[in-house]
Amino acid sequence: MPKSKLRKKVQATRAYKSEHPSEETFDGPVESPNWLAPTMVTSFLIGLLWIVVFYVSQTLYPIPNIGSWNMLIGFGFIGIGFGLATRWR
Repeated sequence: MPKSKLRKKVQATRAYKSEHPSEETFDGPVESPNWLAPTMVTSFLIGLLWIVVFYVSQTLYPIPNIGSWNMLIGFGFIGIGFGLATRWR
């Protein structure tokens, strides 16, 4: 079966790419910063401990008199941990 003809633009592009091999560049960071993983794990643990203390103390601690807002603070720390986890490479 005969081969179909290529358009001139496609031929020129292929010829240019074969003559000028380009290196792929990546502008983003190759590795995550050294502080990211410990900060992420610490944030997860603080959030978890905050919620555990809230339940074990029967909603009196870690901060008295704010009630269920302590749950929001604990889940806030966990949310920060998840936010950092998305940047971890």
